[in-house]
Amino acid sequence: MLDVRRLILLRDLAAHGTVTAVAELHGVTPSAVSQQLRLLEEETRARLMERTGRSVHLTAAGHRLAEDTERVLTALEQAQNRLTTGAGQPSGPLHLACFPSALATVAAPLGEALETRHGDLSLHITEAEPDVAVRLLLQRRADVALVYRYMNLAVPPHPGVETRTLRTEPLVAVLRKDHPAARPTGSVIDLRELADSSWVIAPRQSSCGEAVLQACRAAGFVPRVRHVCTDFSAMIALAAGGGHVVLVPRTTVTNLPPALTARSVTDGTLVRTVETAVRHGTAHEPAIAACLRVLHALCDSGASGASGASGASGAEGAEAPGDREG
Repeated sequence: MLDVRRLILLRDLAAHGTVTAVAELHGVTPSAVSQQLRLLEEETRARLMERTGRSVHLTAAGHRLAEDTERVLTALEQAQNRLTTGAGQPSGPLHLACFPSALATVAAPLGEALETRHGDLSLHITEAEPDVAVRLLLQRRADVALVYRYMNLAVPPHPGVETRTLRTEPLVAVLRKDHPAARPTGSVIDLRELADSSWVIAPRQSSCGEAVLQACRAAGFVPRVRHVCTDFSAMIALAAGGGHVVLVPRTTVTNLPPALTARSVTDGTLVRTVETAVRHGTAHEPAIAACLRVLHALCDSGASGASGASGASGAEGAEAPGDREG
């Protein structure tokens, strides 16, 4: 009998390409991964990998076994699910990995709705940025993940998971009401009007920071960055106190300090897409299917905050909620 844990390492090597990446995915050392893969070759009595210098590539047999592994894991998961769901009714624990921005606006309403509609289903939430959330999915430590991506960044799809769009939200410019670009409510700002302003942005290595920098470069300028932080509420507070400019997802500015206003921008690619993610073949499992149905129903109804800011002009007037982006 082949060791399932070793098969998972092989599957992840096929998906991520390097032993180092697999080690980071599982929180172990590269040497530990290499040792387990060598033991898997001994178990199968087949040559699964080719080593060229410090690089490792799967052989044809290795690729076939990696593909079979995913089917085996899905079958095991379905068998376990059938044992715990009885007649197919959603029950048992359900683990959700959720990025910080969506904890209050999506995850919390989801927990309440699932408790009301499916009392035998127990939701467990873990805060995680998208890359970590996908890792938890692949490690089977999460059943559903909420992830995001920015449309103006060329981000490849995550291997091994299926995604479905939950909602899309444009980024809006938040600036002081006395800023020259803060024309009457309902007006749209060209990013070039903000070229001479000082900015607050997310770290450059984050997807939000890179999306904002890419949009500014496309508009023909490099922003003068004054502050860098990951918390949207902190960004907004810094904008209010120092007259700086920020670009943040619209649902994070449902409330603003009195000195600030929010305006739409002309760059139509500056949009954040929020998606649900599950492992391939698991979307129809009763507990996961119930979770996905409730998530989409909440966002369709606006109960999750998807329509919390009906437009940039509707964002004026009170304090901003906490929000982070990694």
